[in-house]
Amino acid sequence: MVRIRLKRFGRRHAPFYRLCVMDQRSPRDGQAIEEVGHYNPMEKDDAKAITLKADRIEHWLSVGAQPSETVKGLLRKAEILPTPTK
Repeated sequence: MVRIRLKRFGRRHAPFYRLCVMDQRSPRDGQAIEEVGHYNPMEKDDAKAITLKADRIEHWLSVGAQPSETVKGLLRKAEILPTPTK
């Protein structure tokens, strides 16, 4: 299965993540099919913390890629995925 998940970069205590489309069986920092954005949790400004290629993410979601739980939260924050209703 193809998943949209985070790939960790940066040094110790200063994480930086890339949002990547990857095969589920590949390792966390393994080879990606496509990189569709990045996330910097250390950034103070929320607008600069997440940078996404929305059109590519929507394409991958339309062909069946599943986001990880963390990525799902980021996509909801960026209003690409709808928030769940109870």
